[in-house]
Amino acid sequence: MTMLTYTLITDPAPLAASEAGRQSKSTGTVYLLVTNTGQTAYATIKVTVPVGTGAGHLTDDFTTITPKGEHTDVKAGRTRAVTVQGQSFAFQVSDQGSAITFGPGDHMVVTLEDVAVAPQAGLAVLRVTEAAGRSKSGGLRNSDTAVAVVKTAPKEIPAPHGFRADNVVVDAGTTVTLNWEGSDDFTYEILFPGGRKPVPKVEHPGSHGPYSLVLDAADAPKRDTTYTLVAGFGTRRHTVTTTVQVRDPILGTLTAVDGVTTPRLEGSTKGDGSITLLPGGVKVWSTGSSDAPGTVFADKADLNGVNTTWVQGRSTDDGWIAFSRFGLQVYTGGTGTATPGSVYADSIRAKDAPYGQGGGWINLHDEGMTVYLSKDGSNGLGSVTARDFNR
Repeated sequence: MTMLTYTLITDPAPLAASEAGRQSKSTGTVYLLVTNTGQTAYATIKVTVPVGTGAGHLTDDFTTITPKGEHTDVKAGRTRAVTVQGQSFAFQVSDQGSAITFGPGDHMVVTLEDVAVAPQAGLAVLRVTEAAGRSKSGGLRNSDTAVAVVKTAPKEIPAPHGFRADNVVVDAGTTVTLNWEGSDDFTYEILFPGGRKPVPKVEHPGSHGPYSLVLDAADAPKRDTTYTLVAGFGTRRHTVTTTVQVRDPILGTLTAVDGVTTPRLEGSTKGDGSITLLPGGVKVWSTGSSDAPGTVFADKADLNGVNTTWVQGRSTDDGWIAFSRFGLQVYTGGTGTATPGSVYADSIRAKDAPYGQGGGWINLHDEGMTVYLSKDGSNGLGSVTARDFNR
């Protein structure tokens, strides 16, 4: 039976076992509280740690543990450090190699920090060997006792968080940098429409830190794009998303069910023409940045009416027709000239002549022209009436 009393406390309580295959291990601190509930005792203490990967082992890496000890003298009202030396999977606690004096009510705390907890849940038992006596000069008697610590199942890796882009609104083709925080135990991948990017492994202190991925110019967003971060470990998966909005999106196709509302349409580049949508109609401009009228090219036009100043043939030197207040005028040589042109026709029919059925008729032939009373020529020759004639 030991002269001193031993109590084991952990932080966190209970300790969580590490998970096999994880880069980051579960860690904690073990406190061994030594108290004297009787007469004055003198003792050195050895704490043996079970090392291995089983359920009954505290750690599988003894070298990570940092030990320290503090003794409190109740009567003197002071606390001082004691010597804790590491041995083969054990720690020897003494007063610089000599027995520590425990007065009535004194206590000591042996702290084992940075314990990398073994990977299986269970009960780990530490063995305490006490060499103690009531006289400091007399022989010390060895006694053993056991203290136990519970290891629960491994804690799940915290899900990644803070997934975001450096800019949430960009121009089409702008390079995007994605940032987040998460455990190094995960394998990360970024998914987006038309592509996916694996994230290179990065080790951070504590196996948890900021991640950053710059997308190549070829993967820069051309329209509003949602990026999905996939974090995986074994069979577990976490997904988080973030969306980047594009000011001038580039679309392959656009299908609108209820219509498109916009004041202006432009070509894909700044020098292309544009269309302005106005109340009651549209205007076509030669470039998107000017107010110079542009041209509409089409094979056919099916219209209820046309309002225009002039009409010209397809070539720039073709004849053209100008529409004035009193009628129309035919010109030759392109719109840069005002040289009168010719009208070619097989015949001309006047609608409301005073005689006949439906008006007179002018027949144009090689020798000249003939005026008839009716539109089919059945009523004989007609008359030409004019205010004056200049020859």
